[in-house]
Amino acid sequence: MELTYLQTFREVIKWGSFTRAAEQLGYAQSSVTTQIQKLEESYGAVLFERFGRKMKLTLAGEALERYANEIIRLHTESKEVVSKQSKGSLTIGTIETLAAFFLPPFLQSFRRDYPEMNVIFQPANEPAILESVKDGSLDIGFILDQTTEDPELHCIVLREEPLVIVANPDHRIRHLSRVQVEDLEDESLIATEEGCTYRAMLLKALKAGGVNYHLSYEFGNMEAIKQCVIYGLGIALLPRIVVAEEISKGQLAAVPFVHPECKFYTQLVYSKKKWLSKAFVDFKELICGSIHQNN
Repeated sequence: MELTYLQTFREVIKWGSFTRAAEQLGYAQSSVTTQIQKLEESYGAVLFERFGRKMKLTLAGEALERYANEIIRLHTESKEVVSKQSKGSLTIGTIETLAAFFLPPFLQSFRRDYPEMNVIFQPANEPAILESVKDGSLDIGFILDQTTEDPELHCIVLREEPLVIVANPDHRIRHLSRVQVEDLEDESLIATEEGCTYRAMLLKALKAGGVNYHLSYEFGNMEAIKQCVIYGLGIALLPRIVVAEEISKGQLAAVPFVHPECKFYTQLVYSKKKWLSKAFVDFKELICGSIHQNN
């Protein structure tokens, strides 16, 4: 049995489709089908069953998934140990906010020390990042959330990220020193996509406070949210780092959002089972050391 078959198996699980898995891997669909059939022949068990258009794991498939993750993790680890560790790849899972506004300076420094290292970004929301770090498909994750505790993960709090209500500079909110839930009565909200941690916190707080509001727009893109706020289409709750430039230019007004649950932190997470290569350790220490010096 080839390792490639297990990698293909994981892609089918990820996408729930032979067709999507083939597209991601650059294979013909028939090749993916053949590889899965060979796996099933090797184990003497059916690994997938179809529900509508989605492929779901059977019980046998679920059992194999755990071993496939571990086999691929060990294979990657062995390659890094055998190599000089100055080459290879580092797969990072993070949300758009941190990829764009937090990580670039660290990546620049890391590139100087590891010019041949291939850094791969996998955008996702926080729950997906945590699961992917645990199953080994991500080396390291960066999340923006309330403090995270998980028995399978090392979770390092890097810094608190202030959240602000942003509005067009002509909006009434600019006159407030802080925004509380009741200040958002009847406001038009421009929200981040579902799965965003601080969106969930805000909507929960509004519901608990009995505050009426209008969810006017939802975007999965920060730039789209900022532009809509600039044009006066509504207000939004965003991390201050996302809008610092627009605030300095006078394009947006920003007021701190105050709520007992509004404590969000940039956090670095990695699996307790992960073998730590020199490159990984250097990258982690680069970030943690820099944050410590600045605090």
